[in-house]
Amino acid sequence: MARRVVITGIGMIVPGGIGTKDAWRVLTSGQSAIRRITFFDPGPYRSQIAAECDFTPADHGLTAREIRRMDRATQFAVVCAREALADSGLVAAEFTPERTAVALGSAVGATMGLEQEYAVVSNEGRDWLVDGAYAVPHLFGHFVPSTLAAEVAWAVGAEGPVALISTGCTSGLDSVGYAADLIREGSADIVITGATDAPISPITSACFDAIHATSPNNEHPDIASRPFDAERDGFVLGEGSAVLILEELEAAHARGAHMYAELIGFASRANAYHMTGLKADGREMSEAIDAAMREARIDPSQVSYVNAHGSSTKQNDRHETGAFKRSLGAHAYQVPISSLKSMVGHSLGAIGSIELAACALAIEHGLVPPTANLHTPDPECDLDYVPCVARESALEVVLSVGSGFGGFQSAALLARPGRQS
Repeated sequence: MARRVVITGIGMIVPGGIGTKDAWRVLTSGQSAIRRITFFDPGPYRSQIAAECDFTPADHGLTAREIRRMDRATQFAVVCAREALADSGLVAAEFTPERTAVALGSAVGATMGLEQEYAVVSNEGRDWLVDGAYAVPHLFGHFVPSTLAAEVAWAVGAEGPVALISTGCTSGLDSVGYAADLIREGSADIVITGATDAPISPITSACFDAIHATSPNNEHPDIASRPFDAERDGFVLGEGSAVLILEELEAAHARGAHMYAELIGFASRANAYHMTGLKADGREMSEAIDAAMREARIDPSQVSYVNAHGSSTKQNDRHETGAFKRSLGAHAYQVPISSLKSMVGHSLGAIGSIELAACALAIEHGLVPPTANLHTPDPECDLDYVPCVARESALEVVLSVGSGFGGFQSAALLARPGRQS
């Protein structure tokens, strides 16, 4: 019999909320944390807004050496991992390092550190031949994305498998799916998993500007991210992290651990179609949802809530609306659906783990987060996208989906612990 996997600890950093308690408050508020970019002068860019985290690393236990060594995304992950481990109640004496793994997701790795250091070694971009003598000693670590996962492993004392999963905007779902497999197959008993990204930088802004993917609504940043609304005009960049502690269910039960949710299904697909394009019928995402439901051995009527990718682009919103209809059938019109990106923006690879953490908390609190700024629904997005205000609801099974550049489509299913299957 396959080993079952549960979430026993959560650590979160989101725009407007540092720590799980504050993050949950933000994600259920119906209020946007998006503002004009403060990290650099956004004046030259088409989209000048983002969802930034008010994060001072020294205030969260990082030493001067750690701050110097780690990129901002790594700092997020380490702080979240420490919070998640403390939340789980696990202490070093209670777990075997060789049986403890790390699976971290990130779409763009140490983007901020790399860009800042390039500016230094190239004399602000004026020199074609850069001078490496001006680089920080740990620059190589910024180049290697696996450094993020290694730092988390060092911070928590994990000596089992350590991996960095980078599949674009589905990284935060895919890392947790991989982590669950490590437990199910017996390669690990505990996995510190999740994702982190800190992409708010000139190079990232320029890239998304070039394809007109981000919202140019600079005059009203608080309403710029509006998934499923007829007036939406692109997504808003964000940053953040979420880390989850996964354990084998029987071991968690034996030690009296608090269990937020059980991970009962996961699947991913690629569309082999287009780098950024999606078909309106949602077939690719639907196939991932169907496969996740088969693994979980549930039918569509058992899904209590859907956390949508909800990026606030017309292409994506219509694609996943089509996917929900294909996979859930008539039940798609009955189940509440919402998008957290309306409040905290799109933190690329990190958002999938942030959303999974929120789904676990939604089960815990019996509360469906809202879709902020949804005032004029797109007629082509005609499902129950829970506008503006959180909704109380007893949740048994929650579906969370993600869609990423490159054609990646992922789906995960969480269930209330102790649910009768």
